[in-house]
Amino acid sequence: MDTYCSVSEDQSDAARQQERHYYLLSELQTLVKDLPSSFQQRLSYTTLSDLAQALIDGTVYEIVQGLLDIQHLMEKNLYNQRQKLHCEHRALKQDLVRKHRQALQTCKSHNLAVLKTNQRAETEALDQRVKEEQRMMDEKVVAEMDQKVLDQQNTLEKAGVQGFYITTNPQEVMMQMNLLELILKLQQKEMLSGSLP
Repeated sequence: MDTYCSVSEDQSDAARQQERHYYLLSELQTLVKDLPSSFQQRLSYTTLSDLAQALIDGTVYEIVQGLLDIQHLMEKNLYNQRQKLHCEHRALKQDLVRKHRQALQTCKSHNLAVLKTNQRAETEALDQRVKEEQRMMDEKVVAEMDQKVLDQQNTLEKAGVQGFYITTNPQEVMMQMNLLELILKLQQKEMLSGSLP
């Protein structure tokens, strides 16, 4: 009798999973219609079916949400670092202007031309330093964001999410962003309807 109950429960569980798969696939097919046609054409029935299969137990939703949370923290941190650098630069410029004003007030008229030339050179040197530090910060931001994309691709690929693999090809990255958008929209819809597993 126990064997019969176990088989019956397994069949019932399989039927629930199949039903959920069909539901997710149908929802994905509906959501795909909102994407640009060039991306719609690349999302085959098999791709959507495999994606629906990966979404059945809700784990992928949790993974995607965790990746988004980490990304948002990183973006906030990078933004704060850039703002801090900007404030430091503004303070340096204000200090230099103050120093130049004081020097002009105490300067003898016969040294004025030399002082102004030196001040212009100091200002240009500071402007060059600021420009270089901003460029280096921007490169750091881009490099960290690129690395975060690779980390996310790797995580989703290991989780078995269809369409995710490590790539830097802009078209493939855009396709993956569209897949993420589908996953997030579907998750939101399921949260609103209360049908999340």
